[in-house]
Amino acid sequence: MTYVITQPCCNDASCVDVCPVNCIHPTPDEKPFAITEMLYIDPDTCIDCGACVEECPVEAIYAENDLEEVDAPYLDINAQYYTKHPIGPDWPDPVKLPSIDAALGTLHVAIVGSGPAACYAAMELTAKPRMEVDMFERLPTPYGLVRAGVAPDHPGTKGVTDQFRSAVGKRNVHCHFNVAVGEDVTHEELLRHHHAVIYAVGAAGDRRLDIPGEDLPGSHAATEFVAWYNGHPDYADRTFDLTGERAVIVGNGNVALDVARILVTDPDVLATTDLADHALEALRSSNIREVVILGRRGPAQAAYTNPELLALGRMPNVDVVVDPEEAVLDPASRALVDADDAEPSLQLKVKQVEEFAQRTADPSRKRIVLRFLTSPVDILGDGHVQSVRIARNEMVADASGVLGAKPSDVIETLDTGLILRSIGYRGRPVAGLPFDDRRGVIPNENGRVIDPESGTPIPGVYVAGWIKRGPTGVIGTNKYCSAETVHMVIDDFSAGRLDAPEDREALDRLIAERAPDAIDYQGWQRIDKTERAGGRAAGRARTKLVTIDSMLAAARADTSP
Repeated sequence: MTYVITQPCCNDASCVDVCPVNCIHPTPDEKPFAITEMLYIDPDTCIDCGACVEECPVEAIYAENDLEEVDAPYLDINAQYYTKHPIGPDWPDPVKLPSIDAALGTLHVAIVGSGPAACYAAMELTAKPRMEVDMFERLPTPYGLVRAGVAPDHPGTKGVTDQFRSAVGKRNVHCHFNVAVGEDVTHEELLRHHHAVIYAVGAAGDRRLDIPGEDLPGSHAATEFVAWYNGHPDYADRTFDLTGERAVIVGNGNVALDVARILVTDPDVLATTDLADHALEALRSSNIREVVILGRRGPAQAAYTNPELLALGRMPNVDVVVDPEEAVLDPASRALVDADDAEPSLQLKVKQVEEFAQRTADPSRKRIVLRFLTSPVDILGDGHVQSVRIARNEMVADASGVLGAKPSDVIETLDTGLILRSIGYRGRPVAGLPFDDRRGVIPNENGRVIDPESGTPIPGVYVAGWIKRGPTGVIGTNKYCSAETVHMVIDDFSAGRLDAPEDREALDRLIAERAPDAIDYQGWQRIDKTERAGGRAAGRARTKLVTIDSMLAAARADTSP
């Protein structure tokens, strides 16, 4: 018997560290790790010890005999990875953090942000002795996109917060939630009171289509819709037109598939999740029966991952529709897929689309339509979105042979009152730091922020996560991204390249004066307890508080008997 990794895999790679026979790959020190969809267990090497099951933070690993029918394909998916990447006798040693000389004293680090990259950085730092960490978050609640981005119908993925809780709850981690860096406290002040500042602020912006009509009411960023249904306080009061029968999503990454699922899932099913109450109420009265997902490239180049595509096809009472003509690959893509050295994940992605194209849709059911080689040309409407014109694309190779999509003629107009663009997150500038506007990141080398004029590191300033590398990877990818950054911090501290900070009490006084509504870890625990209690009463994991005032009230609540 072997163990099998399934859809919730977050690439955290905790399972890799405990496997006694090195049968889980790719590991963080292997090249494919940066682009892999998930991790895989080699069935021929697995010794059935079960150590990985206990370590997995999102409950994604099962014994093959315990696989439910919907997860059965993952047995082959795991095995197929090793047809392309067979286990070798020699593997590189994992990167280990350097030790710190006790004579140097305590290292004081500020972390700006509280999402996965920030929490993983705190975990790495506090694994060493003589560390003091201050974590700053502008919202009263931590965990970033795990709380406000992961789809409510993927509760297993959110299990990683159990690890994060153990990190931010340590005595040497001081939480300053509801404190905005750049407003309540400046970058210069943070640097003055710490040896180092790590910015793990993610990528809060989104990319635009830059087509006529994009700013019409009814046209939104998918990131706003996701934040709305996840109860982010900045978006709780937004409204979305769900009165029409069709919604159109531009872009076909995992976020697009998440949004499509939420739009057509039975509200009674969503009522068992932590979906925000205001979103549940709106979706109960929604008229949407069809969601069209526009992808500018072909099935082989689609941005979604196989686990998300497979999950789409398992939705009850929802058809996934693909035009057979659009499932046909262009010759260059077909050659890539059929090559002897083709990635099994690429072949599976194409195979699944081809299977969808062979299905017969039931007109009485809701549907998700996957379109390929299509791009929006303009959005039309009189004061509100009424339709979108789309063009057919052709796959062409550039000078280096890389395949891309080139628009050709307009082929049709789709009537819709709701368009959601889902073409990527984008980092935003941070006051006082350089910014690469083209890439949407803070310029850095392995996490050290670089002065673009001199090309040298700015002492004491670091980045981790999406603001460091761009919006790539999944939750667990940030673990090793953050570890690399922490390695740089410790190396600079040990080499005497960081200035000694001012006293701790001065920082506490500054925060108390500037941000009197700051929330510490205990305050967050009271918010969490309130939400969980509300969820239990409704048969849900939690009922989210969605306004700052309600969160502050919960944080200040008297919890004495």
